[in-house]
Amino acid sequence: MQGNAVKPERQSRAKRVTIADLARHLDLTKGTVSRALNDYPDISESTRTRVRKAAENLGYRPLSHAQAIRTGRTKSIGLVLEVTEHDAHRPFVDKFLAGLSEAASRQDWTMTVATAAGDQDTLRLLQKLSDERKADGFILPRTKLDDPRIAFLRDHQIPFVLYGRTEDPTGCAWFDITSEDAMCEAVQTLAALGHRRIGFVPGGSGYTYTKLRHEGYAAGLKAAGLPFDAALVSEPAVNPAAGEAAAHMLVSLGAPATAIVYSLDRAALGAYAAAKTRGLTIGRDLSLISYDGIPEGALITPQLTTWAVDTRKAGERLAELLIRLIRGAAPEDCRELAPARLLDRASHGPAPLPRALPSITD
Repeated sequence: MQGNAVKPERQSRAKRVTIADLARHLDLTKGTVSRALNDYPDISESTRTRVRKAAENLGYRPLSHAQAIRTGRTKSIGLVLEVTEHDAHRPFVDKFLAGLSEAASRQDWTMTVATAAGDQDTLRLLQKLSDERKADGFILPRTKLDDPRIAFLRDHQIPFVLYGRTEDPTGCAWFDITSEDAMCEAVQTLAALGHRRIGFVPGGSGYTYTKLRHEGYAAGLKAAGLPFDAALVSEPAVNPAAGEAAAHMLVSLGAPATAIVYSLDRAALGAYAAAKTRGLTIGRDLSLISYDGIPEGALITPQLTTWAVDTRKAGERLAELLIRLIRGAAPEDCRELAPARLLDRASHGPAPLPRALPSITD
């Protein structure tokens, strides 16, 4: 006798909550619920809040492909990082990405991140990600004065927010740190300690931050009543080797620099090697103040005085501004500046006393 075959039990699956279910629950039309969920401006804030709360309680999740067809959005922000940058976007990338993704997630958005080998590859990826609807808009880090990414996205009417500023602000939204103010204050701090020969080491050529920090240095000299001397401005330096060369040059002048303001911490680390070669003590014979707040600055002796940036917070704010922009806000209404924070350490101090000249005997 043949036994009865046992049929496998079908696993029960919870019925997906639809927008129609949500509308019935709230006694609203499907259109009103849809517009509330997609932040249309004709829906009041109280209705949007009510709909979102009910959606969360009932477990409503929109189908991403249907939502994209309906709204024209994929609810994804894009970021293309150039691996050929002088520090491959170090030191900020980890915390920066965490801030971006957390802020996007809070609004049920996702992130698409790609890496590029150079300017042309970046433009190709911006076009590709936009055409394939993998991103509704883009964050542009480390902006240039004349930036091909900005021109491309502006010409193609693709939303973008700068982490920085640029020469032509037309149609640009941004979040940036006022590093020019940091440089200005660094010079004034050194001048108040008696330094009269304060050198400056610029960052990478063509970047907006380089121009702004140079302007901040000049403004600091003016505020302190010190003349601008072009001999005290070195060649650009973005790594320790170039920073070391800059320090050697500045302390070799006929009237040497007793203090140096660096645009980048990585370059400032090179000044320690230069000081050691010349028998100078950092913080006593040569003062340093820099910018970035990289971890290495706290590991060297004496610890590097520098201006730090909350890159996680910057990432959060950039994501929030980009989502606002994608939803229809004007770029001019999405521009924010924030200050850097001084890490007051031991690499700067009072100006050294002039070295005694050899005595002259008859």
